[in-house]
Amino acid sequence: MKKVRTVVMMYVILFTIGAFAQHTSKNYFVNIESDSVSIGYSKTTNIVFPYAIKSVDLGSQDILVQKAKGLENILQIKAAKREFIQTNLTVVTADGKLYSFVLSYNEQSPQLNLSINKTKAEGQEIYFSDESRNGEEIEEYSKLAFYDKKKIRGENENKHDIKLQLNGIFIQKNMMYFRIAVRNNSTITYDIDQLRFFIRDTKKVKRTASQEIEILPFYILNDVAAIDEESENTFVFALPKFTIPEEKYLAIQLLEKNGGRHLELDVKNKKIEKVTVLPTL
Repeated sequence: MKKVRTVVMMYVILFTIGAFAQHTSKNYFVNIESDSVSIGYSKTTNIVFPYAIKSVDLGSQDILVQKAKGLENILQIKAAKREFIQTNLTVVTADGKLYSFVLSYNEQSPQLNLSINKTKAEGQEIYFSDESRNGEEIEEYSKLAFYDKKKIRGENENKHDIKLQLNGIFIQKNMMYFRIAVRNNSTITYDIDQLRFFIRDTKKVKRTASQEIEILPFYILNDVAAIDEESENTFVFALPKFTIPEEKYLAIQLLEKNGGRHLELDVKNKKIEKVTVLPTL
């Protein structure tokens, strides 16, 4: 009888331990509250984070987002179109914390400068990117790319008497240098609204936040706001080095300010892989 009681007690203990293990292995979700931010089309909203920004995800292509030039913890946001439908923005910082924002359109009174609260009392630090320490070096490599005689062919679009041409791709260390010429053969000055770089999907998907990724230049050589009539300007864009995954391509987009003479180059990865290495300074 004593042995029977011992066996029963052992069974009860093992059952209790098993039930407790099953209970503790269950996942419990904790709701992460979102902050509401109002942004505009003609004004830029700045958000200062307590740590360097590591990841940004956009809920819609109706907003424009970039890190402040040379800084790692300041995010700049503005509307890409007026009266956009409310959307969201997700940011992950170097300390592993996730921030969620609901973005709404407000052209009259957008929130311009915001700072994420810190647990410690000292003032907000500014985190400079590693690239900012090498700004002068990148400028010199941009000049080397500008004067380099090696050219690539076949990457151009010509319409509305405007020619957009990618005629050189170079690399040195962790930066790539894209040499782009814009020729205005018309009798009307071409005012540049945007000249931007995107990695896009070859096959369009109806709803996905990763369908289009913008690559922001660290430095632009010969940056001008307009191309005079019957004249040309050659830019050099210094971009963080990258390659393009399968079923994607690089789109170089040129938009005219207050006009309709828009052009776009679609560049495949095989062209980018033929990059020219610049000589070391």
